Amino acid sequence: MTEATTSMRTTSMRLGAFAVPVVCAIAIGVLGPLMGNYVSDFVVKVMILSIFALSLELLVGMTGLVSLGHAAFYGIGAYVTVLASGNEGGNLALLLPAAMGAAALYALFVGALSLRTRGVYFIMVTLAFAQMAFFVFHDTKVGGGSDGIYMYVRPAIGKLDMENRMVLFYVVLASLVFTYGLLALVRRSRFGAALAGIRVNEQRMRAAGFPVYGYKLAAFVLAGALAGLAGFLLASRDGVVNPELMAWHNSGEVLLMVILGGLGHLRGAVIGAIAFTLLKEIFSTHAVMGPLADHWQLTLGIAIIVFVALLPKGLIGLVKRLSPKEAA
Repeated sequence: MTEATTSMRTTSMRLGAFAVPVVCAIAIGVLGPLMGNYVSDFVVKVMILSIFALSLELLVGMTGLVSLGHAAFYGIGAYVTVLASGNEGGNLALLLPAAMGAAALYALFVGALSLRTRGVYFIMVTLAFAQMAFFVFHDTKVGGGSDGIYMYVRPAIGKLDMENRMVLFYVVLASLVFTYGLLALVRRSRFGAALAGIRVNEQRMRAAGFPVYGYKLAAFVLAGALAGLAGFLLASRDGVVNPELMAWHNSGEVLLMVILGGLGHLRGAVIGAIAFTLLKEIFSTHAVMGPLADHWQLTLGIAIIVFVALLPKGLIGLVKRLSPKEAA
């Protein structure tokens, strides 16, 4: 009887974990047409950053690989989107795979070399490769130098024209749902179980005969491709890209989102992206903060320190603490 009760409770928790994201996605889709331009643009920004954070969650939370160069794949996806569009615009069905493929290809190159190191050395190598990509686009004409390049016509395919605000909104929402669903499937697969084992004890997994290097490289490439997806959406939204997308502080910000939300949880990555973007928006708004808005980096830093100190498991830990069912 106890085992049956435990099984039912576990099933209920899994259904609840699945139902919450689905309900949120449906709610956002329904409310989309009712949002004003500012709110709609803000929600699109948050969803893009959520995809970016989810791609890093695959590395940090699921595999135990802390990378400080993840923004390189984000920027490469954005640059390839703009460069491949040309002056006449590009086909959505071609630009999206091109952006993700280019980011994945660079991730394969970076991962093949950096994954031979561990710990702080891995962090520094990924940072070095990201800075290399940054200076390639910053110091050459191919990327327009420090000013970046503009997209004259946004991607389209048939009636799906990214110039339309609502089309962009639903394409970004669909991309977020796809990314979340894909990583949820990965997490429950044998591949995800192997990544979890590597995160907990890499030596034991290697001794058990698992090709640890291959698993980590596959995760690294998949994370790079998903970051490229976020870069594609960002370029389609803003219509302009510049080398700052690949700067080290962008890699640091997305890592903060994952930590702020809670490591090891897909919902945590999304919650962290929402919280970080909201805090940044509030602390930089003069109507709310007054003269302190000019020093928003200071107030944001203090707020994040307080959150991390009080909530070591992230914001998702607060949700679990407030929910007896989740705690059980």
